[in-house]
Amino acid sequence: MYKIFVIEDDEKILNLIKDRLERYNYIVTTVKDYSNIKGEFIIENPHIVLLDINLPNYDGFFWCRELRSISKVPIIFISARFSDMDQVMAIENGGDDYIIKPFSFDLLLAKIKGAIRRTYGEYAENNTKDIYEVDGVYLYKNQSIVEWTGKKIELSKKEFSLLYILISNINEIVSREILLEELWDDVEFVDDNTLSVNIARLRKRLEDIGIYDTIQTKRGQGYSMIKTWD
Repeated sequence: MYKIFVIEDDEKILNLIKDRLERYNYIVTTVKDYSNIKGEFIIENPHIVLLDINLPNYDGFFWCRELRSISKVPIIFISARFSDMDQVMAIENGGDDYIIKPFSFDLLLAKIKGAIRRTYGEYAENNTKDIYEVDGVYLYKNQSIVEWTGKKIELSKKEFSLLYILISNINEIVSREILLEELWDDVEFVDDNTLSVNIARLRKRLEDIGIYDTIQTKRGQGYSMIKTWD
C-alpha cells in the first residue's frame, strides 16, 4: 500500500481528500505541527506528498524546497491559486505537478496513479525509496548522508554503502567476503586491510554524530552492527 502525506490546513478539504483516498486503499497521513513539516515528512517517509501553497508559518514553496533537499518523492501541489506564475514557481521549487482547487477527485486520483507508475511502478528507473530509517537513524541514499538527532554527516560512497549493508542487517553478522564483494568490483586486487581501514573510518564518522561502539568486529567471521543509540 502506498502512503500519501497530505499538507493541507483547510480541515474540510483535508478530511475530504483523506476519506476519498482511504477508500482506494491508500494510507493517508497528515501534518500535526506546521512548523515541523520536514521533520514529520522524515518520520512518515511517504511515497507521495500533496502540498498546499497557503500554509501557516511558511508557504508551500518553502516546504517543497525543504523536502526536495532530502528526497525525490513526487510532490503534487493542490492550491486555489491559479495564476501561471504560481504554477511556474511550484515546478521551479521542486514540484512535480499542480492541481487547481476546486478539483475533480478523479483528476487527483489519476495524477497520483501516474506519479506512482513513474516513480515506483512500470515506468520507474529505480523503485527504492530515498530514505532508509532504523530506530531514528536516517540514511539519505541519494546524498550519502546519515542523520541522528538532527546531526548530519556526508559519507564517502564506500562508507555509505558499508553502513547501509550493516544497518540493513542489524544484529546479524555480515562476513568480510560479502562486504568486499558488495563494495569492490574485483576483490582479487583488494588488500585485506582495506576493509578494516574503511570500517575504522566509518566508526569515527558515526562518533561525530554521537553513535558509539555500534560496529563490532566478530573475529574470524566479519562485522555486526548493533543498536547502541537511544
